Amino acid sequence: QVQLVESGGGLVQAGGSLRLSCAASGRTFSTYAMGWFRQAPGQEREFVAAIRRSDGSTYYAHSVKGRFTISRDNAKNTVYLEMNSLKPEDTAVYYCAAGSSMSGRKYDYDYWGQGTQVTVSS
Repeated sequence: QVQLVESGGGLVQAGGSLRLSCAASGRTFSTYAMGWFRQAPGQEREFVAAIRRSDGSTYYAHSVKGRFTISRDNAKNTVYLEMNSLKPEDTAVYYCAAGSSMSGRKYDYDYWGQGTQVTVSS
């Protein structure tokens, strides 16, 4: 079992920045990759970014590439999402996930956090 806890969400003006954190605990040795997804009201949960625990390889959704950066600190079992140049359309609940594949499919992730709200005002 893996437990994930997100933090760092909040309210920010368009063009601003936020850094989200996801702390993992439990059987983290079984986690191949970690990722971030987001879900806006009335929308499906969509992929944002993922990182491979072993070598730090990253994968981004086109909508955030160049603005967001995913990173990890394996010693702390923590993954981060640095969000820059935020837009109102980035407003969503952001979820941390852990799984066995570095992919953009939610079905490839086995564990999920409870989410943290990010609101970008215009």
